[in-house]
Amino acid sequence: MKVNPTLPFFAAAFLTLESMAQTSSPTATSLPLPYETKSVMNLSKVVGWENNSTPLAPKGFKVTKFGNNLKSPRWTYQLPNGDILVAEVKKEFKGLTKAVVAVAGKLKADSREENMNRITLLRDKDHDGNAEVQEVFLEGLNMPFGMVMVHKHLYVACTDAVWKFPYKEGETHINAPGEKILDLPADGRHWTRNIIANKEGTKLYVSVGSASNAGEDGIDKEVRRACIIEINPDGSGEQLYASGLRNPVGMAWQPGTNMLWTAVNERDELGDNLVPDYMTSVRRGGFYGWPYSYYGKNIDPRIKDKDQRLDLVDKAIVPDLALGNHTASLGLSFYDKSVFPAKYRNGAFIGQHGSWNSSNPTGYKVVFVPFKDGKPQPYEDFLTGFMINPEKNEVHGRPVGVTVLNDGALLVADDAGDSLWMVSYENPK
Repeated sequence: MKVNPTLPFFAAAFLTLESMAQTSSPTATSLPLPYETKSVMNLSKVVGWENNSTPLAPKGFKVTKFGNNLKSPRWTYQLPNGDILVAEVKKEFKGLTKAVVAVAGKLKADSREENMNRITLLRDKDHDGNAEVQEVFLEGLNMPFGMVMVHKHLYVACTDAVWKFPYKEGETHINAPGEKILDLPADGRHWTRNIIANKEGTKLYVSVGSASNAGEDGIDKEVRRACIIEINPDGSGEQLYASGLRNPVGMAWQPGTNMLWTAVNERDELGDNLVPDYMTSVRRGGFYGWPYSYYGKNIDPRIKDKDQRLDLVDKAIVPDLALGNHTASLGLSFYDKSVFPAKYRNGAFIGQHGSWNSSNPTGYKVVFVPFKDGKPQPYEDFLTGFMINPEKNEVHGRPVGVTVLNDGALLVADDAGDSLWMVSYENPK
């Protein structure tokens, strides 16, 4: 059994114990050591979609473009009346290292667009797959992302706050002023803030990513970060629902249960083979490792001894399913409809935005995770074709949010490709 000689004795001991546990656990992963390969910067080159090209879905599915002239659509939400809200947020290179930002800025200086901060409404009146109405629904927000409707109010999670807006069914633009119900930390990496409600609408859950990659800017900068926060609909009663989640973005309730799940974008710069992004059930009060350890009790060697919290490492929960290294797994939606074939029912779709820290590109697709007896099984590719040339890391676009619609179709937000993709099932004869 390999133990990294650069780790202090206590860290090596925990690593050894975790490795032993992983060999006997069907839900854990036997991981390589840190720095087995060099950490590299490998930015994708987005060329867009040309000549009516689309992503590729399995046989029997149809992929069509939904909406027009969207700019960096990242997240979607369907209102009770069927209207679709799209968070369009353009914030180039947010969250990468200074070196990455500098190089990326040089590569894309000529194509950099102004920041986009708005929510657009799309309405398909005749249900033919085309949006006859496309209007700016909300604007003037600070990087809006997650959206949820609760008791005739629309809640929007922006990078620095949660806002509450009155909503009248059928309106295409909200003019009424919003109410800020919760301030959120906003500096550093990971600007996205998602929000969902419980089934009763009595609690809201807000995901907040870490301010850094692995705590390098100081643990004091990570207060109310790398966590999921629970609040009441008026913003009161804040509780830390779960922590140690580096960047939990997608959140969803497992069908038929009261179990919250999340997709987590894990840490970088330990080499190609670490650390796996993952999806996991979220236990109330659970701690999932960041920044002190990863995938259970595997110690992060970059944490200084004076900052290390072995008491927390000892409690670190092993995630339910690894989703590949550096895949940037962000979107998460359970398929709770009956239109897709039976194999998809109650499974989960994951939007993988794609890597920048891997010599061989990873992600750049939507994967499907089947469930058996309530447990996730190995994932499979579902929506592909975003990657054009792996050797040159050329891509058409990058999927982010995934939303199962009321009619059983799947809507995929492709921010880099400036597109929304509607995936519907046409039963082949």
